[in-house]
Amino acid sequence: MSLISSTSPHTTGKTDTGAFMRQVLYATLPGLAVLTWQFGWGSVINVLWAVLVALLSEAAILKARGRPLGFYLKDYSAVVTAVLLGLALPPTAPWWLTLIGVSFAIIVAKQLYGGLGMNPFNPAMVGYVLLLISFPAAMTRWIAPGQTPEPAQSWQLFLGQAGVDGFSGATPLDTFRTWAGNASELSGHAILHGQFAGLGWEWVNLAFLLGGLYLLARRIITWQIPAAFLLGVAVPALIASLVDPVRFAGPLFHLFSGGTMLGAFFIATDPVTAATSRLGRFIYALLIGVLIWVIRSFGGYPDAVAFSVLLLNLCAPFIDYYTQPRTYGHRKANRGVGS
Repeated sequence: MSLISSTSPHTTGKTDTGAFMRQVLYATLPGLAVLTWQFGWGSVINVLWAVLVALLSEAAILKARGRPLGFYLKDYSAVVTAVLLGLALPPTAPWWLTLIGVSFAIIVAKQLYGGLGMNPFNPAMVGYVLLLISFPAAMTRWIAPGQTPEPAQSWQLFLGQAGVDGFSGATPLDTFRTWAGNASELSGHAILHGQFAGLGWEWVNLAFLLGGLYLLARRIITWQIPAAFLLGVAVPALIASLVDPVRFAGPLFHLFSGGTMLGAFFIATDPVTAATSRLGRFIYALLIGVLIWVIRSFGGYPDAVAFSVLLLNLCAPFIDYYTQPRTYGHRKANRGVGS
């Protein structure tokens, strides 16, 4: 066996960006399947439409910038952004909602910063927050348990030709936040009483957990961010629920309701916008989890994954600066005032 004489980094096998991104797409399939089972075909329609919009948006900007289309489109980064945003949107979302969110994510949050690797914020979450702030009613209309529409009805909802109110209902997180502190009301809402979390949503989160474990097994992501993310959500939820179980939901409810597992394994782990050092990744994700619990418990939004991720994207360079490992053979630099 010959020695490698060239300088680092040294890689073997097919480890290009496109290969990693395809693994992420494969890992989302269990979550998409369970979303379809629980809430109808709206999520599949959203994802397919989002992918088409993302590819067209990316191609248009690349052409305007004079960049080769094939080279950049084959990295699948636009497809991953589209799929993650499509999964996060309600299955009742009309076509124009997806169009606005995905095109903004690709054009503004990604390409106007210089493309993949240059964007400081997670593009999918930027698109999601834009839609949530601009169209809160459309973004909070999820399918109610037991009212799953037929495929034809899902298509009509996508085209805006069917009434949403006949299918939509509050999510478990929204229901708990609305009636927190009222034991009689909480006990009367069936959506809060699944096997161990919100009805329907527990299986969606288990599916994304399965996909996340696949990514860990394939070493596409590392354990620090998902573990710290879930720890940051679960620990304050456990403490608060022990103090006042009527006012605060328990850790299992928070872990398996809303977008917790999608956020922990697929969104916060974005290698471009997350912290990079081992300690930095743990601190970064832990703070995301704590912020999610704080906003869910005291804020105006029932779920808070997107807001928390974007806030910590802003802090990631700062976290990395103070947690980068010491170079072997050198003393740690003094970063105090006046150094």
